[in-house]
Amino acid sequence: MRRIPLLFVCVFAFFAMCVAAETAAPEPPAPSADGTMPALVSIAGHGMMSAHPYEDLEELSDMIGGRVTGSPEAAKAIAWGIAKMKAIGLDNVHAEKWSLSRGWSRGSATAELVEPIQRKLDIDSMGWVGSTPKDGVTAELVPVNINALDEEINRNSGKWAGKILIIVKKGEAPKDMMGTFAKFGALLKKAWEAHAVAVIGGQGGSHASGMHLTHTGAMGFDVYYDIPVVSMTAEDQSQLERFLDHGKTVRLRINVQNKVTGGPVESANVVGDIRGSEHPEEVVVVGGHLDSWDLAQGATDDGCGVATTLGAAEAIMASGFKPKRTIRFVLFTGEEQGLLGSLAYTKTHAAEMANHLGAIILDNGQGPVVSLNLGGHKDVVPAVEKFADSVKAFGEVKVDDKAVFGTDAGPFILAGLPGINMGQDSPEYKYTHHSVVDTFDKVKPDLLTRDAALVALTSYWIASRPERLASPWPAEKTARMLIEKKQDTFLKAFGIWPFGNLGKEAAKPENDKAGGTAN
Repeated sequence: MRRIPLLFVCVFAFFAMCVAAETAAPEPPAPSADGTMPALVSIAGHGMMSAHPYEDLEELSDMIGGRVTGSPEAAKAIAWGIAKMKAIGLDNVHAEKWSLSRGWSRGSATAELVEPIQRKLDIDSMGWVGSTPKDGVTAELVPVNINALDEEINRNSGKWAGKILIIVKKGEAPKDMMGTFAKFGALLKKAWEAHAVAVIGGQGGSHASGMHLTHTGAMGFDVYYDIPVVSMTAEDQSQLERFLDHGKTVRLRINVQNKVTGGPVESANVVGDIRGSEHPEEVVVVGGHLDSWDLAQGATDDGCGVATTLGAAEAIMASGFKPKRTIRFVLFTGEEQGLLGSLAYTKTHAAEMANHLGAIILDNGQGPVVSLNLGGHKDVVPAVEKFADSVKAFGEVKVDDKAVFGTDAGPFILAGLPGINMGQDSPEYKYTHHSVVDTFDKVKPDLLTRDAALVALTSYWIASRPERLASPWPAEKTARMLIEKKQDTFLKAFGIWPFGNLGKEAAKPENDKAGGTAN
């Protein structure tokens, strides 16, 4: 074998290192080096000292209360949001209308155990579901195992006529629980076709979190189910399941009365801008959802997101600094019925999506922001990590590329953008979520103020750094990322996968742990 001179090897290695250094992506600058730091310092001060997110949340919670999309209370909240944005001094404040397929309002829901003993049971109706006959119905209880959903539908649905179904979990759980939840709608349709009279288990077989609490909610994307479906307190549901496990006949009397419109109802997103000074056509969206459920005030879901959005706008305006790009503050509606307001936004602004940089969404309760989930955009993680390091006085904020579809970040991810979910440490959220205890008193003013300031800092930094943070990916690249993160099954099951067969040849991800989550 021919020997290569050592000097030649060293020269070649040095040349290769130089080429690699020249072609490697430059390290993104921190706020201290990209010119944004003076504004961030001022915004942080105004966010912590001059903004009023806690007062706004109190007003929204106590004076308007629960805000079901399409309801009079939701309309009042939309008017309130417009007035708040105008008072802050935002530009181009307006309502962007969109339509929901039908409106729904809650009536009454009662249940009583008739056999083997008699006593009252605590239930609440889920949203966008039907009613029992006017005087209620007495029927036998039949278990349906959600862990064997296909078998239940195919083999056992013939026995459901005239029965009340209770969703239970027996045996090994499916690996794809989000896919199973997405199939829950098929179960409800089959139950109605099979003439079952009601379904207990709006949480898809899981017990309601908390002591003596129910949790309402919708079970699909803009979908209505004729059969009444209820959430029952964990204590009552557990007793019914014990009776069934012991082979006892269980009979209930149940009466659920709801109202539904015969056609579409109108809703609207509330929009206001801080216009960019250099690139006003480029837009960063900041938002939370104005709608809520109606068992309580919707303070943590998502009054906190509304208050931090308004608080961020107020802090930036008070600082006197103008972002280079437009920051658009949006109070979405229809989130609880399937991200409908944010989907409407991306549809309305489809022609402008190429000029959008991303969206920042807070919708995980009242806890402190502890992470920034960048919606699958791994390429922007290094730059955002530089920003997160600069705001560590607010606490540690980790950065990852998780794609979160349980919030209004989802439609922006589908549009190829970083739909940035502000992950929060909110252990109590599982109790307040959609329940009767989602009230203003659960929110701590210091945490809300901190989060509002952090929303302001994040949005201003993205809007004002020298280079734009991101541009929309091509549809195929987005589809491939979502398949790699195992989000496609869930999105297809709910009918919101917009990519057809794109991305089918997705490469296996290098690290499955980087995959997305759903709230």
